[in-house]
Amino acid sequence: MFLENPVNHNKQFGWIEVICGSMFSGKTEELIRRLKRAKFANQKIEIFKPSIDQRYDDQMVTSHDSNMIPSTSVPAAANILQLANDCEVVGIDEAQFFDPEIVDVCNDLANRGIRVIAAGLDMDYKGNPFGPMPALMATAEFVTKVHAVCTQTGNLAHYSHRKLDQKGLVVLGEREDYEPLSRGAFQKTLKKGKANKGSLKNKKNSS
Repeated sequence: MFLENPVNHNKQFGWIEVICGSMFSGKTEELIRRLKRAKFANQKIEIFKPSIDQRYDDQMVTSHDSNMIPSTSVPAAANILQLANDCEVVGIDEAQFFDPEIVDVCNDLANRGIRVIAAGLDMDYKGNPFGPMPALMATAEFVTKVHAVCTQTGNLAHYSHRKLDQKGLVVLGEREDYEPLSRGAFQKTLKKGKANKGSLKNKKNSS
């Protein structure tokens, strides 16, 4: 469990917290929980999300369970530095969708004495590290990996399987588009998909 840093009395430096995991694992829920605690403590907070994410509301960070907190949509990571003046805590949702500069932005904020809390997918739908997340996790003081429940096995899930036959890396979606899978279920699904593609290819060649 993450506990807020009790040291840093001189506020010379802040720190970075990363909340990562698959879809439907509660990343945004945990981000909102930490931000609301900071707000309750009368700390000045600012929350940012990438403007590409318009699934729920362009002015709110919203979890899949409909918990929400006011936010600012920005097109690029550099905009966060411009807007995070006089903050004590900065929250960033869907960090994987930001450009690589998000890593430098988070470190610059932390070096100013700001507590930075970033949430995002650690892997894409293929099971590969997602965008700037590996570098962000490497430079963070605290990394919390949360898990969903596999829809096929009931085990812990940390893969986000895309049900749709779309090739783009960024495809925003919900439960009808994605499902959380355990390692075994994800590998089984990948093999099944390759087998189905092979069968279709053989049918086309024989026709």
